[in-house]
Amino acid sequence: METLSSWQQSLEETALAPSRRTTRSYYLFVGFLLAVIAWAGYAYSVQVREGLIVTGMRDRISWGLYITMFVFFIGISHAGTLISAILRVSNASWRTPVTRMAEFITAVALTTGALFVIFDLGRPDRLMNVLIHGRWQSPIVWDVVAVSTYLTASVFYLYLPMVPDLALFRDRFSSGASKLRSWIYRHLAINWIGSALQKRHLARAISIMMILIIPIAVSVHTVVSWIFAMTLREAWNSTIFGFFFVAGAIFSGIATLIIVMAILRRVYRLEKFITEKHFLYLGYLMAAMAGVMIYANISEYVTTGFKLEEGEDFLFRQLFIEEFAPFFWFYFIGGLLLPVAIMLKKSFRTIPGVVVTAVLVDLGMWIERYFIVVTGLRAPLMPYEPASYAPTWVEWSITAGGFAFFALLIAVFVKFFPILAVWEMVEEREKVEAEHEASVAARRTEEPA
Repeated sequence: METLSSWQQSLEETALAPSRRTTRSYYLFVGFLLAVIAWAGYAYSVQVREGLIVTGMRDRISWGLYITMFVFFIGISHAGTLISAILRVSNASWRTPVTRMAEFITAVALTTGALFVIFDLGRPDRLMNVLIHGRWQSPIVWDVVAVSTYLTASVFYLYLPMVPDLALFRDRFSSGASKLRSWIYRHLAINWIGSALQKRHLARAISIMMILIIPIAVSVHTVVSWIFAMTLREAWNSTIFGFFFVAGAIFSGIATLIIVMAILRRVYRLEKFITEKHFLYLGYLMAAMAGVMIYANISEYVTTGFKLEEGEDFLFRQLFIEEFAPFFWFYFIGGLLLPVAIMLKKSFRTIPGVVVTAVLVDLGMWIERYFIVVTGLRAPLMPYEPASYAPTWVEWSITAGGFAFFALLIAVFVKFFPILAVWEMVEEREKVEAEHEASVAARRTEEPA
């Protein structure tokens, strides 16, 4: 069995490797992402110059891809703070290699999602009017406050457990690193030396944040759902929307964490520390949330369809048999039923199987966000033909830019900051070895002389 000191040295070298070496493939990847973002910037300049007429949105369908992306990214942000906090509270020992990835996904996803609110505005220069002249009776103002609070709390929750590892980077990059990099690590490490007093203060701060972050994370996506549910439109007029959005956020958040984890594991050779066990455990969580989503969908559509009030028949037709039927059935079968089926079959419970399942879940949840937004607005409020909506090249370009921006922030993060929670993994390893030694000693004392 590998000794603790050699294992710790290997762990530290693995965590430091992305910051020490930059390959040609990394530059090419970042260049590609910057090109996609630049094209999205050009598309947005066309939108600002010409107005929202260059999009497919009109007065009857005033939301489309942009709000879909906003809801989707705010949802996957739950991959970090909520999942990480729950795993910390439950003291799940296997969590330590994945918590850092989960926590920076939160900050990156929230930043990306918030941008799409600006993209959706015909006059982005009027954004400050929401803060200056917004009314507290408006769910939009609630949403601004909730997302801002969640982003602030998530950044703190990401930063606090990173302090000891930033000190490690500070010490290892004390010579030979650029002045900027040395300055960043020196100031962010806040004179961390690993004393007993510092460790107690850090443990207390992390405990406080992990308790606070759970209700904040739940409330933020509940408030996002209220932007829809606080209207009189048939498709959105539902008291279960808050639960739907929170459950869907955790569901898609786990899937996104699995996908990002698989990519970083492959690119940065993390196989020794992120093992099949981590994928399987997250896969089980994802399958459990798929079951919750199946129940919620059946409960919603059975109760609504049984009564079939005026206007609901149109919504059911467009979802189940007409325009949006392919989207809905892909979401329900591919995004909900298949994940459960795959995780139930032992031969599919492998890393590739879990990753494929996660991709299906994210595709299904993105589609679900899309048809929630668009189908609700298609339902006529007066006796006229249903409106239609088709995204234009401008919307698709900005959407692609959003995904590229999300990937770029992750790529930049792993170059400057520790990708693994080194100190937590070392502490967990020490704990496991101490328990093993205690168990061996206990067995020896029980053996007859």
